Amino acid sequence: MIKQFRRRLVLHSILILAAVFAAAWLLCLASLNVATTVQAAPAAQVPIYTPTPGPDGRIIYIVKANDTLLGISLITGVSVEELRGLNNLTSDTIYEGQKLLLGLGGPPEITPTEGPTPTATTVLPTPTPKPGQGNLCILLFDDLNGDSIRQEDEPSIPDGAISFGNRAGTVSEAVTTQAGTEHQCFNDLPEGEYTITIAVPEGYNPTTNNTEEVLLNAGDTTYLNFGAQINSENEVIPVTEGGKSPLLGIVGGLFLIAGIGVAIFAGRMLRGG
Repeated sequence: MIKQFRRRLVLHSILILAAVFAAAWLLCLASLNVATTVQAAPAAQVPIYTPTPGPDGRIIYIVKANDTLLGISLITGVSVEELRGLNNLTSDTIYEGQKLLLGLGGPPEITPTEGPTPTATTVLPTPTPKPGQGNLCILLFDDLNGDSIRQEDEPSIPDGAISFGNRAGTVSEAVTTQAGTEHQCFNDLPEGEYTITIAVPEGYNPTTNNTEEVLLNAGDTTYLNFGAQINSENEVIPVTEGGKSPLLGIVGGLFLIAGIGVAIFAGRMLRGG
């Protein structure tokens, strides 16, 4: 009896140990299956949304099936409040195919409108400016003191000749000098280089150059003086004080001597007779 009891006790112990080992083995298998399942499950991924502006610069999202405002906010980065404000939403209700404005992404693409073809403009030649005008004033004066400088009391010499012309050949004048004290002026002459020549009347000798070259500028009045003096052959002997001329005194003296001689000759003739 004792031996049988021991055998049963040993057998029960073996069964208990076997059950314990089996349970431990099952627990290990279960833990391994759970870990494998956790590692094999893929991580949840949030779809990436790349906003692309349209031709008008607006960024539009088209609602898909099962979309919510919160889901759209998560994938676009636009808050639910902003989505409501941009699209005037009074609730979170949206429908498939609805276009939601997410914002503006840049300036709109403007397609230029073709305008009318420009008409070629004919370039007209620039008109040549008209030359300006000036005045020439010329005087042939009687150089009484022979200093070649015109004094205020030295008058003009009449019957002389003034001739002048410009280098361009558009002006050529010849006039006779007039008596008086004023210059003879020739107005509204085209600007440019001029040559002026003076011819003194007979009986006069020039005391200055009789030819001058001048540059006449627009708006200017150029004065030129030419002098001449009567020559000695034509010089009138001035009357002395008292109204008698030295020449008349000489002639009178000759007549007086001749009268005295005639008187002496006549007296001798009378004495001899």
